[in-house]
Amino acid sequence: MTDGMFFEDLQVGQKASFGKTITEADIVLFAAVTGDTNPMHLNAEYAKNSIFKERIAHGMLAAGLITKVLGTQLPGPGTVYMSQTLKFRAPVRIGQTVTATVEVMALHPEKHRATLRTVCTVAGAPVLEGEAYVSVPSRAALHAAAAE
Repeated sequence: MTDGMFFEDLQVGQKASFGKTITEADIVLFAAVTGDTNPMHLNAEYAKNSIFKERIAHGMLAAGLITKVLGTQLPGPGTVYMSQTLKFRAPVRIGQTVTATVEVMALHPEKHRATLRTVCTVAGAPVLEGEAYVSVPSRAALHAAAAE
């Protein structure tokens, strides 16, 4: 395992974060990949008459930053998403920096699973909050499989 953690390395309270400034290109590419062409994200004239008064990023674009943390930092490579809850608290605008933070909340040793608090913030204010449940590679399971 490289650059990641095994289940046995995790502790309640561990945190990791990743920040990214959302660009016009991010929104256009996300719309192209997902097919979500809601004019709230792509059409300035339409968005001007919305409750936000301007274009906003797709909520799932911000949520996608959580997967970066889970898959590359905490726990890291080999982590498998089992579930994710999301509560959208505020919009993300073009040019804002979103910081995704993951925190270990509970460990479930019987199946090498973890419950993680997931939060995305802009300037310290939450724009998205939730909870992830993941399967984490186990050092013990890896050694047991190698012994077979």
